Amino acid sequence: MGSESALRLDYLSLTELAERPSAWWRGVMGVAAFDAAAPPGATADVPVANVQTAVLDANARRYEVWRNGHAAQYGARGRIQYRVSADVIFGRLTLTESKPAGAADTASALHCVTQDAYRELFGLLDALGMPHLVRIWNYLPDINGGTSGSDRYWQFNSARQDAFIACGRAVTGPVPAACGVGSPLGAPLVIYFLASSNAPTVIENPRQVSAYHYPPEYGPRSPTFSRACLSNFAGGPMLFISGTASIIGHETVHVGDAAAQTREALRNIDALLQEANHLAAPAARFAIENLRFKAYVRHATDLAAIKSELRAVAGPSAQVLYLQADLCRRDLAIEIEATGLYPVNG
Repeated sequence: MGSESALRLDYLSLTELAERPSAWWRGVMGVAAFDAAAPPGATADVPVANVQTAVLDANARRYEVWRNGHAAQYGARGRIQYRVSADVIFGRLTLTESKPAGAADTASALHCVTQDAYRELFGLLDALGMPHLVRIWNYLPDINGGTSGSDRYWQFNSARQDAFIACGRAVTGPVPAACGVGSPLGAPLVIYFLASSNAPTVIENPRQVSAYHYPPEYGPRSPTFSRACLSNFAGGPMLFISGTASIIGHETVHVGDAAAQTREALRNIDALLQEANHLAAPAARFAIENLRFKAYVRHATDLAAIKSELRAVAGPSAQVLYLQADLCRRDLAIEIEATGLYPVNG
């Protein structure tokens, strides 16, 4: 098991959170609440990302809780709330789409708000001396919609890349692990992230074309993310696997078959685990049964088949949070992200 001082992720119920003593919350970096209010016990200085993307099984609702063994210190800058502990920062921001005066006629409101969000984020990281964005989550309302003459996900990708360039960040190679998934029409854009003073090791999947090298059929500007990142925090190595889908090369496979798409996504996760284990500390070996998963399911009717496939690979006791969300490609039924918490020694 990992060190008590290590950054860790858990999916905890309301009951479990209500049982935590007040001292426990001092080490909480941040929380993501899905279609729910802030959890009990979370004081005003704990950043809570309120995401309107729905939990598929409301009776098994879980909160995504990031915690460090060290006491975390709260801060705020602009629209970002954050906590810093040791060599890691968790932050979140929520933005309503609007187009400021003076914006280019060709720029959509989504483009403007996305670019502003990332500029603000990078400004904070530079000011804190933690410039390395390791993992970022983007919950994009109406991701498959089309406004201002283009797909909304394409608009998001263009704005994200513009902000990376404007802030002096690479748009290929050393880029963060990420996901961009849907939230309901009319919801705000919600972003939360982890960053560090230490540069992560980026990992690509030999079975896939890197997302930042996608051909133009997937949009005029490529997505800016790596397939995974390996970070060596004070408590030990930690693996962040981006949203992973049924894609080989750059093409979607098994269209119309949610179970087969789940199996293919898990094969891609396994390929990333193998790559990570070549790069991790000599004694660290990440294993699929030790991952935390978040599964984004387009159609609730596919949930049983997806659960069956995931449990067959990760085991019946795997920690999985199932959310219903539209995905970046209309032909994808499932996307799975994962976090490697406990390197297995041996």
